[in-house]
This record gives sequence, C-alpha cells and structure tokens, in this order.
Amino acid sequence: MTKSTDHQMPELDFDTPALKRHRKIRALKDRIAGMGIAVGGSSVILAVLLICFYLLYEVAPLFSGASIEPQASYSLPAANQGESLYLTTEEQAEVGMRVASNGNIIFFSVADGSIIKTVENTRTEKVTAFAVESDTSHLVAFGYEDGKVVIAKHVYRTTYPDGKRKITPDVEYPYGEEAIAVADFPIELMSFRDGEDGFTVAAMGGQQTAVTKVTKEVNFITEEVELSEERQSFPYVADVVSLLISGDQRYLYVATHSGELSEFDLRDFSDIRLKDEISLFNDDAKLVSMSYLLGQSSIMVADSTGRVSQWFNVRDDATNEEKLTFIRDVKQPVGLVGMAMEHRRKGFATLDDRGMVAIYNATSERQVIDEKLSDNTARMISFAPRANGLLLEDSEGLHFFHVDNEHPEVSWSSIWGKVWYEGYQEPTYTWQSSAANNDFEPKYSLMPLAFGTIKAAFYAMLMAVPLAICGAIYTAYFMAPGLRRKVKPVIELMEALPTVILGFLAGLFFAPFLEENLAATFSVLVVLPVGILLFAYLWSRLPQNIRWLVPDGWQPVLLIPVIVFLAWLCLALSPTIELNFFDGNIRGWITNDLGITFDQRNALVVGFAMGFAVIPTIFSITEDAIFSVPKALTQGSLALGATYWQTMVRVVLPTASPGIFSAVMIGMGRAVGETMIVLMATGNTPIMDMNIFEGMRTLAANLAVEVPESEVGSSHYRILFLAAFVLFIFTFVVNTVAETVRQHLRKKYGSL
Repeated sequence: MTKSTDHQMPELDFDTPALKRHRKIRALKDRIAGMGIAVGGSSVILAVLLICFYLLYEVAPLFSGASIEPQASYSLPAANQGESLYLTTEEQAEVGMRVASNGNIIFFSVADGSIIKTVENTRTEKVTAFAVESDTSHLVAFGYEDGKVVIAKHVYRTTYPDGKRKITPDVEYPYGEEAIAVADFPIELMSFRDGEDGFTVAAMGGQQTAVTKVTKEVNFITEEVELSEERQSFPYVADVVSLLISGDQRYLYVATHSGELSEFDLRDFSDIRLKDEISLFNDDAKLVSMSYLLGQSSIMVADSTGRVSQWFNVRDDATNEEKLTFIRDVKQPVGLVGMAMEHRRKGFATLDDRGMVAIYNATSERQVIDEKLSDNTARMISFAPRANGLLLEDSEGLHFFHVDNEHPEVSWSSIWGKVWYEGYQEPTYTWQSSAANNDFEPKYSLMPLAFGTIKAAFYAMLMAVPLAICGAIYTAYFMAPGLRRKVKPVIELMEALPTVILGFLAGLFFAPFLEENLAATFSVLVVLPVGILLFAYLWSRLPQNIRWLVPDGWQPVLLIPVIVFLAWLCLALSPTIELNFFDGNIRGWITNDLGITFDQRNALVVGFAMGFAVIPTIFSITEDAIFSVPKALTQGSLALGATYWQTMVRVVLPTASPGIFSAVMIGMGRAVGETMIVLMATGNTPIMDMNIFEGMRTLAANLAVEVPESEVGSSHYRILFLAAFVLFIFTFVVNTVAETVRQHLRKKYGSL
C-alpha cells in the first residue's frame, strides 16, 4: 500500500523586476496609444470644424448689410448756369459731370467741387429738351426750338505723369458739332437711342410728333461718317411726360402723367402703329420717372405714391408676340422725387420727398439701404459707374457719399426661390453665372445644382444598391469559400479605378455606345433576369449526377457564359427590334412620340458609370457585415429547422442591418460628392428634370468647373463657397441620420 503525498505548486513571484518593467512599458504604451487616438480624433473634429467655419467666413459677406457714408459736401458747381439736368461721375469717382439747364457741361472735382472744365453749349439757342442715351454709353442729346438736336459724349482720358493718376475730361461729338434736324417743330420732350448702325430720336412738341432714324455710314476713302435721315410721325398722345425708345430701337413707349402707356411698333417704320395700351397704375398715382434698367430690357416706373414697378417684354406662346408685362414692384409709404440706375448691375436707388435714399436690387428684390441723406429739398441722385459712390443734389448743393454694397444680387429668394429673369416667359430656377456681355443678369439659383446632385445620386444608387447588396449576400453566405476568396478581392479592386478614367470612358465611349444601342440596353433589362431564371430552372431539372459535377457554391461560374451570351444576343437583335417596333429610330421615337428630350450624356449614363464606381464600396462593407454574423446564430437557426433562405432573411440580415445601412449611406455620400464622372458624362446642364435621358449639373461638378474662373471676393465666388457649404451640410446631415439609424438598428437587433 502506497502512501500518497501532496505536491504543492511553487508560488509565482509577480513582483520581479522584469515583470514590473514589462507592466510599466505596457502601461506607457497604452497611455501613448490612448493619447494618440484622442489627439487624432480631436484633430479630425477640429479640421472639420475649421472647414465649416472657413466656408461660413467666405459666405457671410453675401448676407451682410450695405452701408453709405458721407464723403464731401459743397455748393453746386457753376450754380449760375442753371439747375442740373443730369449728374454723373467717371469710373474712379474722382471727376464729376453736371449738365446745366443752359446746355453747358461742367466737370468738377468730386472731392471738393472745384470746377475742372466747362464745355459750353455749341449753339446759342435755348435748350428745350434733354435726353440721356444710357449711363454706360456716356451719350447725351440736346433738343432745340428749331427741331434740331446735338449729340455729345463725355469722355475721360487717364494719364500718369510723375507716377500719379490724372484724369482729363472732355466732350466729343460722335455725329458732329452741327445740329441734326429731327423735327419740324420746337422739341419739348424727346428720347434718344444709339446703335451700331445709327440712332433713333423720338420728339414731341405741342401736338406734333416725330420719330427720326439716322443711319450712319463710314466712307472707306475719307473715313468720314455720312448720315442719312428717315422721319415719320406717330399718333399723338395728350398729357405725355415721358418718352422711351427700347434698346433694340424696335418700340417706342409714350407715358402720360396719369400712368397710361402707349406702345408703338417701330419695326415697320413707314407705318408706325399703336401696338398696345397699358395702365401702369391701378390707383390715382402720378408718373414721376420712367427709365431703363441696365441692359435696356426692363423699364422701371416710379410713381407719386412711392411705388417702383419693373416691366419687360414677355413672349406670348399663343400669338408669338412680345407683350410688356408687369414683373415685380417695391413700395415706400411716401412720394418719390427721383430715381437712379446702377451702371453695371440690376440695381436702382430712389429719392423721396423726405430726403430718404433707398437702394434696391431688381433681381433679388432686396432692399440694401434706406437712410435719410438730405432734407425735403433733395431733387436728384446719381450713381458712380462702379456703384461705390452716390451724388445727391439739394438746396445746399452737392453731396457725395461712399456706398459699400458688394453683393446686392444675392438673397434667400434668389438662391432658393423662383425668379422671373429678363427675357424669360415665367419665373424659373436658373443657374447662369456669366455671359458674353456686361448687361447680363446673374442667375444664382442653387436649386438646379442641388436637384442635379440628388438626381445623379439617385440613379447611381438605383443601379448600385440592388447589385451590391444582393451580390454581397450571395458572396458572404452562399458562395463557396474558395470562390469567395477570388471574387471579393476582384470586386474591391474595382474601387481602385480612378474616377477620371471612368468619367472619360463614360463620356467618350459608353454614352455614344448607349445612344446607338438603346434597344439592346432596355432589352437587356428584361432578357437578362428572365434568361438567368430560365437557366436556373433548367439546371435544377438536370440529373443529379450532372449537377453534382459542379461543387456546391461554385454554380455562379456557370452564369458567366450565360450572361455573355444573353448580352450578345440583345446587341445582335437590337437593329431588328429598333426597325420593327420603333421605325428604325428609337431615339426619334422617344423624342417625337413620347415628347421626352434625349441628350447623349444623360442620367442613364451617369447611373451606370457612377453606380459602377459605388458598387465596390457598398459591396465590401455589406459583405463584411454579413460574413461577421456569428456562426452560432446561423447554425442555431438551421438546427431548429429553418432553411438557408429563412435563416438569411430572419436572422442574418437583421443582425447585419446596421452594417448594411452604413454601407448604403457611405455609398450615397460617395455618389453625392462624386465630381469627375458627373463632370465628364452629364453635359453639365443645370436643369431641373427627372427625365432619365436628360443631363444635370451637380454641386461638386459646378465647383470644379467655375471656382478656377471666378473673381476672388465677387458674388459669384462667394456663391460657389455657399454651394460648397450646402454640400458640406448635406453630407453632415446624411451621416448624422445614418449614424442615428445605425445605432437604433444595433440596439434593436443586438440581442439576437
């Protein structure tokens, strides 16, 4: 009999120097790693906040108020020569010009009112009428009792003697100093409009009227300007206070004191007829002023009740004729004295009988300034060419004010609302930031860009989400491990393709290919699913000894030749389908029979190209989420008698739903921010139409195109930063919602 003995385990010493040193090093590493993670995360948050604040910094001036500050006041230069008929300044707002009632032109220093030069009237007769062609052309016309006019142009020459700027004003006579006969009666009221080939003058005196067209021809030998005149009368209108010739010299507008406007058609000059009669006011208001806004398309009408209304011609689809139409108005509670137009923007200023000056922008319908600058003796105001200065005349003399008004054309309504732009038949959402001429009306609506961004993302996700998620489900759950190890890296490798290459191929190859094979494209959408299901059905009916030749989970490889064959079949039958069902031209059938506009680079092309770019992202994250579902869950479900499909739908997908949702949101963020594909494959047309055959312009593509061309600090430049901020906010909101939903799904299905 043996005696058992207890063997005691030796006690371990955990306080050896080596172990202590190891624990200290590990703790130090943990602290360093924690600090690194904290610093890295904080840096990311700080970088995002800095981007947000910088965007706000660039955008904020768009909505800041304007200001006006007094700069100089002095007595009226050459006051003994009569009251002012017209006031203006040159480009730099250093030299002012005043047209006196005796016909003299006085140039003076804006800073102190000292007279620089006086150009006397070329005729001794009394000036009976005066007209300004436009503020930008610098042309003015003087009418006389003998029915003649003199056309003058004030010019400014800039030199730099001793390195200092010197502006020398002068007056030129583009049609000669000799007066030109335009009427056979004393001119009391007139309007003057110049053009490349000549000018038109409308004149009234007593009960007599005349419209004279003067055509100019340059003698190629002597280089002298030869004038030929053509004169006609137009129907007399009583109580007229204003005449206005349209910018294209096609119409003459005659307005009475009570606001009745008669429109005469000058196109058939041999027979001037009344085209239309319009009532400008619906009350007892009296006409104060009527003049053209910049571009000579919009007529601005000011009345005695403080109302300024905008009118321009709108084409009627039924008659194909233009009709002068009321567009919008602004209202002040007091009577107006005068009105001035900005030289280079669609802005104007009003002067009321209290000496209050209000500055507006017609496009944005925004009042930027409303300040009292004088007393009730104020009678005239005028803008400097750059709209950074304002001249005001009252009983005390002249006052010059500096105006800080950088972005009047931007308002909430002009960015997000419909605006009735000049030349348009109705209010629209339009983005058009530049044009070839200086009379352009900027159109800064972000709605077409935001719509295009959502449209491009929608069609891309429409293609990518079903393919990516369904592919990920099969790859992670049903596919053989050996095949999965080959398929997953290949699909993830697709994400490495540069989007500029995808955009290049989509724009130059796929878009024309799709246009030429539209019948094949749509037939594939029907033939491919039906063909795959038919092949699967036939495969399931084959003998087992044949089906067992293919290892379980490798059946998808058999579909490759089937898909290739079906795609080839659709392409081969495309001409036949197009010939028999669409008269050989499916694009013409879509356009003419369905009334759907077709552009080669359209949303369908973007859907395929951008969907191809988004698929790897959604597929990879979704596949990882499904594959990471614990095997115990699936095995338990199968052990309880559920089929593979029931297990997938009721166990695997709910458990993996947070990851799947994250995949979709990340893919959507990728689609929203995509630039090169939509830039090269859409045509960049900023229109609002869900038509899959129309293009679009996205916020990201618009930034890529226009930021390099915009003037730093301009309204266009800051609007582009606003577009970037909108894109930033959009992605921020999407990511926030995605994280909220993901956490909710995680909490809901975490107990499975």
